Amino acid sequence: MGSWVSYNIAPLGSIKKVIMEVLTRIENGIYFITINRESALNALNKNVIDLLDAAVNEISAQGTALKGVILTGAGTKSFVAGADISEFEGLDNSQGEHLSRRGQHVFQALENLTIPVVAAINGFALGGGCELAMSCHLRIAGEHAKFGQPEVSLGLIPGYGGTQRLTRYIGKTRAMEMILTGDMITSAKALEFGLVNQVCESGKEVEKAVELVEKIAKKGPQAVAHSIIAINDYYLNVDGFMNEAVLFGKLMGSRESAEGIAAFLEKRKPVFSRE
Repeated sequence: MGSWVSYNIAPLGSIKKVIMEVLTRIENGIYFITINRESALNALNKNVIDLLDAAVNEISAQGTALKGVILTGAGTKSFVAGADISEFEGLDNSQGEHLSRRGQHVFQALENLTIPVVAAINGFALGGGCELAMSCHLRIAGEHAKFGQPEVSLGLIPGYGGTQRLTRYIGKTRAMEMILTGDMITSAKALEFGLVNQVCESGKEVEKAVELVEKIAKKGPQAVAHSIIAINDYYLNVDGFMNEAVLFGKLMGSRESAEGIAAFLEKRKPVFSRE
């Protein structure tokens, strides 16, 4: 089964006008997922989150029959350059918390798959994109990839697990700096920090991800599955994800986030008040 499956939600008669926002295919036992919003730098909108959820459910139903999963973004500029900020406008506290919990749920389901999930990071991995990459078990980054959690520029915090996973992967000191400044880091710096497993020539990310999945596929599938479960269990002592969602929700709909979101959509610098 090597042909693409295009997930979309469309009324009858409008199918030709719909962008297929998530593409999936199975080839040689590997399940490929491509976020296909190249013109929007593959930003995550509600539809993409829903379709990622559907793909993860499909993978989960197959158990260890698959060798692994490779997740990437369409084009050459971006893996996923964050969430679709236009969908944030006008949300209140409760809606913000729900948005955060929904994304967290899907990303945790991806992380809890018992076959290796490899992110092939072919460009910007910012905000929700960095969070999506971190929910994968392994990360291969192109040499020109960039990583960051710039949510503070919107008057928000990371809401899809970023405050938790980034701290776990690179430590409190580095995570504090990345999240509080919103600065991006290079793939070389991400490798130094331990955020990615490998850096490769740009354009070779999927190829290298396939090599990694095939290498793991030579090992015992149940041993691999139980290793993933055991490693994930190490981090389950405190539900920081719930705390993150509550805090994200408190900020959504605030005067500060309204200004940050409006400034982003209007392509200007935000002016935050300290009153």
